[in-house]
Amino acid sequence: QVQLVESGGGLVQAGDSLRLSCAASLRTFNTYAMAWFRQAPGKGREFVAFITWSFGKRYDDSVKGRFTISRDNAKNTVYLQMNSLKPEDTAVYYCAATSASGSPSSGQYEYWGQGTQVTVSS
Repeated sequence: QVQLVESGGGLVQAGDSLRLSCAASLRTFNTYAMAWFRQAPGKGREFVAFITWSFGKRYDDSVKGRFTISRDNAKNTVYLQMNSLKPEDTAVYYCAATSASGSPSSGQYEYWGQGTQVTVSS
């Protein structure tokens, strides 16, 4: 059974930083594209960033220049470094994995974590 387990969320002030981690129990983790999505209260799930098996990256415009996605294949872990956080970044952040190409579409992803809450106060 595949598991994706997020950690690192919390309550911070505007301008602070957080690093989210997602540990995956995927046997062939290095062949998967990994992504972060988020869902704010009353809103749909939205794309944040993805990283391909070959370390290609893509970001949503709302986080470009502030967030950095990375992966450590030796640890089966993907990270999201979030800097200069804003109150509008408040959401539950989800990790996702796909054996296909990385995509900003949530429907592309086969596996999902349970999410970690990030709250940014003004």
